[in-house]
Amino acid sequence: MVLQRQQVAGNSATAKALDYSLKRWTALTRFVDDPQLPPDNNWIENQIRPIALGRSNWLFAGSLRAGQRAAAVMSLIQSARMNGHDSYAYLKDVLTRLPTHKASQIGELLPHRWQPTDL
Repeated sequence: MVLQRQQVAGNSATAKALDYSLKRWTALTRFVDDPQLPPDNNWIENQIRPIALGRSNWLFAGSLRAGQRAAAVMSLIQSARMNGHDSYAYLKDVLTRLPTHKASQIGELLPHRWQPTDL
C-alpha cells in the first residue's frame, strides 16, 4: 500500500483513501492478532440499524408525552431482549398482569426480575 501511495497523484481521491487506510493501519489489522475480534462490524451495525432508521420517525410521535411513552415502551422491549426474554411474551404477560398486580410489587415485572406465568 505504501508503494502504491507513492505512485498516486498527491491530492486525488485514491491518495486520500490510501492515506486514510495507512494512518489507521494498526486498527485495521488488529483482528489479525486477536482471533476474538471480527474483521467487520456487520453484527453491531445490524443491531443499531433499527435505532438509526427510527430516529427520524420518532421526531413525529405526536407530542412530547407520546414520545416519552414510546421511549418507555422501547426501553422495556430492549431490556427484555437483553435479559433473554421474548419481548412479545414479556409485554403480553406484563400487560395482562398489570391491572391486578399490587403497586408495591411492581418491581417484579421489570425485565431483569420478571418470571413468566405458567400459560
